[in-house]
Amino acid sequence: MAVTSPARRQYLDLKERHPDAILLYRLGDFYDMFDQDAVTASAVLGIQLTARSYPRGEGRVPMAGVPHHAVDSYIKRLLDAGMRVAVCEQVSEAQPAGSKAPLEREVVRVFTPGTVVEPEMLDPASNNYLAAVYPAKLGFGVAFVDVSTGEFALTQFDGPTAKPDVEAELQRLGAIEWLIPQESAQEISLIGVGQVRQSDHLFNPHGAEEKLRRRLGVQSLAGFGSDQAPLGVVAAAAIVSYLEQTNSSSLERVASLRTYSTASYMVLDGYTRASLELTHQPRERGWSLLRVLDRCKTGMGSRQLRRMIGQPLLDTAEIERRLDAVEWLAGAGPLRALLGERLARVGDLERLLGRVVQGSAKPRDLLDLAAALQAVSAIKQSLIESARTSLQPLVALADALDPCLQLQELIERSIDPDTEGGIKAGFSAELDSASAMLGEGRAAIAAFERQEVEATGIRGLKVGYNKVFGYYLEVGKSVADRVPDRYLRQQTLINAERFYTPELKELERRILGARESIEKLRKQALDDVTGRAADAREQLGHTAGAISWIDAFRSLADAAVSQEYVRPRLGTTSTLDIVDGRHPVVEAAQTDIGFVPNSIRLDEEQRIIVLTGPNMGGKSTTLRLTALIVLMAQMGSFVPASSARIGIVDRIFSRVGAQDDISAGQSTFMREMIETSNILHHATASSLLLLDEIGRGTSTYDGLAIARAVLEYIHARLRARTLFATHYHELTVLAEEFEDVKNYHMAVTEHEGRAVFLHRMEAGAADRSYGIHVARLAGLPHSVTIRAERILRQLERQANGRKESDLRQLAMFVDPDLTPRSEAEEVAVRVLDRMLALDLSNMTPLQALEELHRLQEEGRSGR
Repeated sequence: MAVTSPARRQYLDLKERHPDAILLYRLGDFYDMFDQDAVTASAVLGIQLTARSYPRGEGRVPMAGVPHHAVDSYIKRLLDAGMRVAVCEQVSEAQPAGSKAPLEREVVRVFTPGTVVEPEMLDPASNNYLAAVYPAKLGFGVAFVDVSTGEFALTQFDGPTAKPDVEAELQRLGAIEWLIPQESAQEISLIGVGQVRQSDHLFNPHGAEEKLRRRLGVQSLAGFGSDQAPLGVVAAAAIVSYLEQTNSSSLERVASLRTYSTASYMVLDGYTRASLELTHQPRERGWSLLRVLDRCKTGMGSRQLRRMIGQPLLDTAEIERRLDAVEWLAGAGPLRALLGERLARVGDLERLLGRVVQGSAKPRDLLDLAAALQAVSAIKQSLIESARTSLQPLVALADALDPCLQLQELIERSIDPDTEGGIKAGFSAELDSASAMLGEGRAAIAAFERQEVEATGIRGLKVGYNKVFGYYLEVGKSVADRVPDRYLRQQTLINAERFYTPELKELERRILGARESIEKLRKQALDDVTGRAADAREQLGHTAGAISWIDAFRSLADAAVSQEYVRPRLGTTSTLDIVDGRHPVVEAAQTDIGFVPNSIRLDEEQRIIVLTGPNMGGKSTTLRLTALIVLMAQMGSFVPASSARIGIVDRIFSRVGAQDDISAGQSTFMREMIETSNILHHATASSLLLLDEIGRGTSTYDGLAIARAVLEYIHARLRARTLFATHYHELTVLAEEFEDVKNYHMAVTEHEGRAVFLHRMEAGAADRSYGIHVARLAGLPHSVTIRAERILRQLERQANGRKESDLRQLAMFVDPDLTPRSEAEEVAVRVLDRMLALDLSNMTPLQALEELHRLQEEGRSGR
């Protein structure tokens, strides 16, 4: 169908330029969407889908709209649903005379998840990373940026075998949006790490360095250390190109670049991060290590703490410096409380600075900046005063705090967000003069109105104003014949007539000129103050960084005191000695249940622990608490234990729990084997391995063979510290074959025929698995668990070599002792199950008698 409507043609032309985005087309007080955009958005946003008719045979097209004053909330919901949003605004004030063309409109902003800077669209406790990965023959380049804070960094992984480390870094970053060349999209697993944009034209190896140099205003990237990471440079340049296309103003915040190496940090693959529940992604809820440790008062501090958890250190000296800061704050209770109060007044200085630099700051933002700097000044004073009585480890951070006193004074002298335009009277002489002129003009209008009422004798005469006609004299139609001849007719209404005079038009010229001048001078004054604040970006950036560290250390100290954590002792040996270790997340989440601590020691003499015991006995929790205590120690935190000696760990591999990965087409067992393969290929003698139920996803003999082979490989080749939890009791014989393999089990006792799990790790192998006890706790029918016990006894006798006539076959319906029941037997078992399920403590005697009578009747009927 031919399109002839100018407005429709304008919309379709704009949509053609942004085919992969929901186009919000501004019409008056609404942003409208059409065609498939309207259908899609109405479903996501829960708004009404209507239709609009176009003339000349264009028919009706789907249409939906949202009010302009609430558009940010709707954009956020579209972004959360994985969509891009293009915002189209009117860019011309009026049509040329005689033109029938629609008002000129352009797409002024493209919103994507990784390019938003609006506070209401951001999670204050998480970085909003846009990242890029560039696979090449020689390795991989990775870069990321947070345009809300200005953080911009890149790294490089050399060699085609670096893929697992690349994927581990991608999981750590948890970017909300990813860029990757389309032709290489299958080379890296980006499942579950955010929205992926595949685009070859963003990645240009030949022009990448020049683009970055031009963006950063330098002649060489050597000063950033990036000259040795050419693949990372390509990824970083792709990010710059993408920002130029989507939100070019955000590049004003990107003024520096950091080159880093993952070799400085403990490696944690994606499986391990998920297994240990370190940090949940933005907007996710639930318990995690971050939730336990995060007592931060600023968004900056929470983001810093998240980074610390994601990148535990390998440098013992740097870890000790962090622990010194936590220990000092833990022992300074009054100061820690005071710092908390003052940090809360700082707010998110990092993102506030971003809005200032990008020119989107409002008067209220500038006033918040002044208040933040006042709080920074008080924090600096507190830390410096405390250093007089003790050699406190935060002196360097205190020295990095710059309250920018001149900027504070400027903002306090110039900004009043409650006044029109946000500029205080007295700040600009020109603005004050123009404001006075406007006031005089308004007074002159009032005087003119009184003069005309007196001169004409028309008491209902009044002076009005609108944007189309300017100032006018209005009188009722009933007295219109009384206006003097000097009045010039301007407009006729139903009940009134409007006029003007040359004198009124002269007053209008003076007033509108003053008003235009005021708007211009207000903008100049606000831009001047904002510009002065932006000029201090370097000092403010260093200050924000120091505040984030102070807040993170204070948070860790607060957690250490309230949760009774202790300072770990670090070493370079292989010894890992945790006394009375506790799982920080389980302990915090279950405050009504006391946590049973466990001690774990791994060293040269006891390098591998084979841990047996029942499900629900605490094996997985013990494995995880070991990993978390090591990780907390190496991030610079106190740990939940009576004492802990940690030999530095280069990698933690945790294969605890597994499930199908349907999106990748992997069964539970396949995923288990992939994870185990990754561990065996990348672990070293300095690694910590936590393996749970290796081989349980296949047949018994297959699984047992795999589990033993894995254990032997770890013992002979890797020499890594290992906790190996298993139900294969046959593996406990390895403790007799290898000196550094020891058996432990999760203790269980029995009370009145029921298993009681003690959740305590003890030396020696478990005598059985108590699986049937767990099945009974899960609510399996009593008849099933009874039959299971009989079958178990038969299988145990068979395993011990006692061949009996009723064990010729193990199939349930072939074994003479396991033949199908008669109908009467089935009724009896059903009645018994129902009787055992009765909750007698919550029944009245009469209810119990009635239920017993019903069971008797049902039992007799089955005879």
